[in-house]
Amino acid sequence: MMPSASPAATLPAPTALPVTLLVVDDHTLFRRGLIALLGQYDGLSVVGEAGDAAQALRLAPQLKPQVILLDNHLPGVMGVDAIRGLREVSPTSCVLMLTVSEDAQDLATALRNGAQGYLLKTIDGDLLAQAIRRAARGEPVVSPELMGKLVAAFQLQGAPEAVPAPPAPSDATVVAANGFTPLSPREEDVLREIARGASNKEIARTLDIAETTVKIHVQHILRKLGLSSRVQAAVYASDRQRAE
Repeated sequence: MMPSASPAATLPAPTALPVTLLVVDDHTLFRRGLIALLGQYDGLSVVGEAGDAAQALRLAPQLKPQVILLDNHLPGVMGVDAIRGLREVSPTSCVLMLTVSEDAQDLATALRNGAQGYLLKTIDGDLLAQAIRRAARGEPVVSPELMGKLVAAFQLQGAPEAVPAPPAPSDATVVAANGFTPLSPREEDVLREIARGASNKEIARTLDIAETTVKIHVQHILRKLGLSSRVQAAVYASDRQRAE
């Protein structure tokens, strides 16, 4: 006779709650198609849709989605100009731009106004789902093909958030004359991966280290370079590569 399973063994495994989304796009056909696409992915749940910024501002505080997927070219108020209002009415939501605009000005404005990321509508469905999950975890996401424009936008506009110039070479055990603490070789490796747009999990896999170790390295990199976000770190790394 087969042994009977214990009560604990019959309990279903706990599942993570899905990432909730509000989709904002004025093109009904695209919006409905996007909602249908996202519905195919486990762990994603569209809780609402809006055709313009005004409707999104009414729905966001009611639905409190984790991620607001926002188009830029909306009637009335442009998406990039609606970001701050959306974050004010729904502080727990992050805004992820999904647009056809590759304009560097739109990209820089979106990030300045508090967008968690900026993606192009040409993105593959699987990559979009991954980007949404990363944004929900608080990670910045920017389409790789826009990184060059991101660097250029911050350079040309002299934004307050623009990253400082690379520190002068110096011994790894001392603080450089300009106030920067040089990065260790491993931190340099992590910074290069950040510039490529890699997530912590991807960096851990590439460098064969634990994901928690990657998080610690990222914290050290930001502190040493006087930066406040991974996006700034990516801009810094790309800027330094261009200067070399």
